[in-house]
Amino acid sequence: MTARTRILLRQLHLWLGLGLGGLFALLGATGSALVFYIEIDKALHPAIQQPVSTSALDWASPTWDRALATARTHWPDPHGNWSFESTGEPGAIPARYYPSEEHGHHAPREMVWFSPDGAQVLRAEPWGGYLMSWLYELHMHLLAGELGSQVVGWSGCAMLVLLVSGIVVWWPRGSWRKALAFKRNAVPIRRLRDLHKLAGVWSMGLLFVLVGTGALLALPTVKAQLLTATIAVPDTIPDPQSSASRGRQIPIARALAAARRAVPEARLAFIDVPGAGPKPFRIRVQMPGDPHRRFPGSFVFIDQYSGAVLAVHDVRRGNAATTTVKWIRVLHDGSILGLSTRILAVILGLVPLGLFATGFLHWRRRLAARAQAHKTGSFS
Repeated sequence: MTARTRILLRQLHLWLGLGLGGLFALLGATGSALVFYIEIDKALHPAIQQPVSTSALDWASPTWDRALATARTHWPDPHGNWSFESTGEPGAIPARYYPSEEHGHHAPREMVWFSPDGAQVLRAEPWGGYLMSWLYELHMHLLAGELGSQVVGWSGCAMLVLLVSGIVVWWPRGSWRKALAFKRNAVPIRRLRDLHKLAGVWSMGLLFVLVGTGALLALPTVKAQLLTATIAVPDTIPDPQSSASRGRQIPIARALAAARRAVPEARLAFIDVPGAGPKPFRIRVQMPGDPHRRFPGSFVFIDQYSGAVLAVHDVRRGNAATTTVKWIRVLHDGSILGLSTRILAVILGLVPLGLFATGFLHWRRRLAARAQAHKTGSFS
């Protein structure tokens, strides 16, 4: 690499860092907080941490129907949709309520927590109306909806260039030992430079994965196009309809029994209960080998009136593109190997803040040093 090319890359890295460093730090810090989203939210809301003597809800629990009855008593809209989460742990039952269009096309979903027996509503707040959901919207959309997602996604692509340019500029032309050294006794400006380069060098690979997967999650259309161009078209999730558009809805227990017969090896994750109309029950399950526990990629669709199994979407039967998609989220949120990688994700999310701070301070000190040198030269 010529000296001129290295200078140009250094300038590119500098201005990308100054332009995107603050956003990079914000996304990283909010991402760190979201790694333990559920745990932090529980700690902030003691009302949903009632002591319980019952075990976790399973496929055969009658509590699901009791919770649905309670839900429809408090939110009587017959066309509203409900989604109950099966956490696998005893305690409050998390759910989501999606109002029908009668409440407005842009009515926000309501986050609801029921008592362990399903008989009471412990907490209900609109999505985005409490701290952790607000942080999620800030992290994913910059509080700006689809436009914010586009900004996050394309900025992520620019951040990949920022990371690569930093490594290229740093790449040693001589001694690797010297390039990886931290000079504790050096002047402050040199220590800042060493902190910046070492933080970037040691976190580069993991940051590249974190930023790359984040950009793909923010740009689903681009993700689909890349997968189609390089691997294959991901398998689409079916969208079956019930055999009728009106009638008496079957109990959740019956829908779960049918789904369990269809996928006996699966773990229950979510129960999506439709409102009046042709939509079916959608039972979201984790199949063996699916890395994401909370949001797995397999579904069973049950006719809400007859209880018949309409379709099964099993990620294990997908192609290479489907396999790639299911790993993107767990790589991004750090849940791939459990608690250890989640803690690593928290630490990694704070690295951009350190890089921005050390890089900015180093740049300011260089400007001050140049100004002092110019002033000294002018009066010498």
